[in-house]
Amino acid sequence: MLKSITGTTSRGLATRRGLLKAGVAASALVVAPAIVRAQPKIAPPDIIKAGTLIMSINPTLPPLQYVDDKGQLQGMRVELANECCKRLGLVPEYIRTEFATMIPGLAAKRWDMINTGIFFTEERSKLMYMVPYEQAAISFLAAKGNPLGLKTIDDLAGKRVSVELGGIEERRTREVSDIVAKKGLKPLNVLTFNNFAEAFQALKAGQSDAATSIDATAMFMQTRGDFTRAISGVFPQTACFAFANKTLALALVGALNDTKKDGFYDRLLDKYGVLKTDPPFAISGPGPA
Repeated sequence: MLKSITGTTSRGLATRRGLLKAGVAASALVVAPAIVRAQPKIAPPDIIKAGTLIMSINPTLPPLQYVDDKGQLQGMRVELANECCKRLGLVPEYIRTEFATMIPGLAAKRWDMINTGIFFTEERSKLMYMVPYEQAAISFLAAKGNPLGLKTIDDLAGKRVSVELGGIEERRTREVSDIVAKKGLKPLNVLTFNNFAEAFQALKAGQSDAATSIDATAMFMQTRGDFTRAISGVFPQTACFAFANKTLALALVGALNDTKKDGFYDRLLDKYGVLKTDPPFAISGPGPA
């Protein structure tokens, strides 16, 4: 039985806080297959390792970022980042880690870039250089067939909703709870887990009544037959790449704009059914002080 982080002991909370501060929860490091590349267009100290772009990723959100049956990273966000790396003459490396470690790890220079579709907020834009490239909204998955008949956010009142710890999905789930509570309905019972895979498993095991994800992932899960996308299109907003180094961020902006000019960006997002942002690409927000 999966254990929600919400119900962990104080000792467990202390341990997790330590990980958040240190950003050390990274697991397997994955190097993309060798590709013939041009001379690197950016070098240390603007990147951690010469000729390489190290990215954090939480590959539990198919079809955008996931691990296939052969253990290989796949998905729209992986393909887009790999293409940008090729145009910059860099080899992509991925560190698989929980979302909660990503911002501390970026600040600690454990990776050059966050590649997990991190949502833009004004608060985050003051901590990192954020480059929007994708539009996404929140969905709520139900058990297959939607036996509880969930249709609107009001139907989530008093329900157990599982979600990944620390991301915008958790924040939005709690906002939904506040919205229904102000209507005089019961608040949501928000159950937090280390990653989306655990949150989805909790729903599958009957530990929760619904699970929060982004729209594209919810549709993928429904198409695969695992769950039903009961509620969708909630809180639409922008997903970003994120960087600690402005020179690197600007280099990625240039690569992204090149993918737009030659059609790669449009073809890729159309392939995955992901909503696009309006060009040109640029850093959004002030960045670190």
